[in-house]
Amino acid sequence: MKFTKMHGCGNDYIYIYTGEESVADEDKTELSIKLSDRHKGIGSDGIIFINPTDKADFEMEMYNADGSRGKMCGNGIRCVGKYVYDHGLTDKTSIDILTGSGIKKLELEVDINKNAVSGATVNMGSPILEASKIPVVIKGIGEAERVISIPLAINGEEYNITCVSMGNPHCVIFMDEDINMLKLEEIGPLYEHNVIFPERVNTEFINVIDRGHLSMRVWERGSGETMACGTGACASAVAAVLNDLADREVDIKLKGGDLHILWNEDDGCVYMTGPAETVFEGTF
Repeated sequence: MKFTKMHGCGNDYIYIYTGEESVADEDKTELSIKLSDRHKGIGSDGIIFINPTDKADFEMEMYNADGSRGKMCGNGIRCVGKYVYDHGLTDKTSIDILTGSGIKKLELEVDINKNAVSGATVNMGSPILEASKIPVVIKGIGEAERVISIPLAINGEEYNITCVSMGNPHCVIFMDEDINMLKLEEIGPLYEHNVIFPERVNTEFINVIDRGHLSMRVWERGSGETMACGTGACASAVAAVLNDLADREVDIKLKGGDLHILWNEDDGCVYMTGPAETVFEGTF
């Protein structure tokens, strides 16, 4: 079976095009666990299957490293755009990708010297802020209310959380202490599996540099700490605006690189711009 290893800001996935390779649905969970293993497999944050579909130009079917399904990955979808263009599956630079959280529109950036995609801008849609739709369940917070700077006790310490869904649930914490000093492997799972998050949660820890720049670390449900998270960067930008800590257009520094995020006031959508890179291709 042919595969391509790709990453967006270090958020790496194994990409398999099912128009050429056949994978039974019942095998996909086990395959993601096996191949994502960084010691005994290829090594990745999960697998993304690129499927033919009549509902959009292509479909993105995502599995996390633990085999669980993911609805959307901002870094992953940019790489889907690069894959289909670089492999000659499309010659369009504006494409629609069907995801678990709806159809997302991509504008591809093409390096004309290499005739290959170097990055993309993705319309990630409007953020979901109602507690019941994220979902997050907190006593005293109504289903239609927003969770903005609400205190939550974790491991004996109180943190203020802001919750946003970008097709998958996010919990954003703004911190005064240096996020690089956090023991994320200890605190991350305490958020991911907290009872207030019925579908688990991705958690972003943020230092505000200024109103146009944020620094972020992320603990992703099903994958642990990753080098970057596109939906998490979008959620963090939205949360920063809701807490009046940043403007609507920000650059976010992640462990694996930088993403540019715009929460457009006119249409309410969040636009993410960032790189997409191929690491290597192979067979297993």
